[in-house]
Amino acid sequence: MKCNSKLKIISKNLILVPYMEKHVPKYHEWMQSEELQKLTASERLTLCQEYDMQKSWREDEDKCTFIILDRRKYELHNDEIDSMIGDTNIFITDKDIGQGEIEIMLAEESARGKKLGQEAVTIMLLYGIESINLKRYEAKISLTNEISFKMFKKLGFEEESRSLVFQEITLARNVTEEWVISLKAQYPYTVQDYIM
Repeated sequence: MKCNSKLKIISKNLILVPYMEKHVPKYHEWMQSEELQKLTASERLTLCQEYDMQKSWREDEDKCTFIILDRRKYELHNDEIDSMIGDTNIFITDKDIGQGEIEIMLAEESARGKKLGQEAVTIMLLYGIESINLKRYEAKISLTNEISFKMFKKLGFEEESRSLVFQEITLARNVTEEWVISLKAQYPYTVQDYIM
């Protein structure tokens, strides 16, 4: 999505930056993992296909993605690639009602178990509400991804359906003023210009 292509979002522990070509080789390396493919319901792509996908996420008006950086590591070394820990996305599924599907992937095992996924998702939820005008969210979680299921439940999402065919649970949450206030209180952030 072009609207986020020149922005970065900074929170206590994370920096979210637009998904750029320079990030693709490391992202592609992550996605060779069968575990990540299963957890994200993704297929293995060639490096060329991964570059095409990155371009699609950057240009298409119904997709918004950020690469998640470990802020502490980035501020020590000033190296985005070395600081990458995952990504978070919104796919706009119904523009008329302002509905988006939110996704999170923490690819680096060292980043897991520290509530960084929850921080990234919260920031992305708020970005979608404030910048894309989303009113409702869905999250589709693999039946085996108990950690993501629990995280979205903590964020106030409710189970809407289960698909044995796709092996996933759909969780949903309508945006309310009280929820937005609660999210902002948990993870304050700032939006700044992203200089490449």
